[in-house]
Amino acid sequence: MKKTIGLISASYTSRDFGGLTDERSYASLSYGGRYRLIDFPLSNMVNSGIDTVGVVAPYNFRSLLDHLGDGKSWDISRKVGGMYVLPGSVYGVYNSHSKFLMRDFIENRRYFERAEPANVLISGSNMIYNMDYRPFIERHEKSGCPVTFLYKTVEGDVPGMYLDVAEDGSVKKINYDNASGKKLFLDCMVVEYNFLMNFIEWFGTLDYMDIVEIMMDQLDEIGADAYEFTGYVGNIDTVEDYMRVNMELMDKSVRQELFEGDRQIFTKVQDEAPVLYRPGASVKNSFIATGCIIEGTVENCIISRGVQVKKGAVLKNCIISQSCSVLEGACVENVIADKYVTFNPGTEIKGGEKTLVIRKSQSL
Repeated sequence: MKKTIGLISASYTSRDFGGLTDERSYASLSYGGRYRLIDFPLSNMVNSGIDTVGVVAPYNFRSLLDHLGDGKSWDISRKVGGMYVLPGSVYGVYNSHSKFLMRDFIENRRYFERAEPANVLISGSNMIYNMDYRPFIERHEKSGCPVTFLYKTVEGDVPGMYLDVAEDGSVKKINYDNASGKKLFLDCMVVEYNFLMNFIEWFGTLDYMDIVEIMMDQLDEIGADAYEFTGYVGNIDTVEDYMRVNMELMDKSVRQELFEGDRQIFTKVQDEAPVLYRPGASVKNSFIATGCIIEGTVENCIISRGVQVKKGAVLKNCIISQSCSVLEGACVENVIADKYVTFNPGTEIKGGEKTLVIRKSQSL
């Protein structure tokens, strides 16, 4: 397989997450009480033998850089290649469809030129899946097309871009409806290096547009191929998606596909004591990270590090972030709590049809 480098776009976010993305991008959102969303595309690239990866950082980059560090946790802290944190758009992108802004490619052109690769594997950072990219890249090289898109056939009305794929695998159209076979674009593509450099030159004046949206109108001239991924995909575009995809971890088959195969999902290591369950604690169908102290009742919850659930407190159907406190007699249901939230004694908070999000550092 010819040399391939990676590029992960983490510079986009949304205002529709109830405060979860006020100080972080999609890529920094927690998952499963231990991981961040960016762990999945980054681990997929490393596990596929890609040892040079650029991460396009958002303007609110503190959370992302704190998590990534120098890349050591993913074994890409090295002298040749390694991880590069690249500057993204100054003001960020508040559009879940604009993930590959042309100006991010223009401003970071030097990253591509220094590596002199044959191909560039470009990925977003808000989809959860575990994949070996090597067959995908091999398909791209055999096709002779300058671009190969990754897709999954889905059921239902899932937000995102869809591909119209011919019998020979070529892409005829890209649009925002699923009328052409429900082939959801997974925000991932392999692009031939020389074509990418020329593309930047040809359409450089459209730096405010998404690179895929530009390609939508040029498919007849470009010639694009497609590759189908058939495994589990958790697509997070809204806060409801975020709750649903986290809760899908309760499904054993999802856990097995994501975490129990040969391809490990790496993350920043946090060394803390195991969970302490005190007498009287009751826990059912939940994931609880290290450093927690549980004295009350926890059901169908995902709880991050350092959370305290005091005696008589009840948590049901919640995502509780790092270092929150649920004090005596508090009852919390159908809630997502950001870091450092305190639920005071006797507090009763229950989310309704729409997921209730508690902002960081609130005391209720």
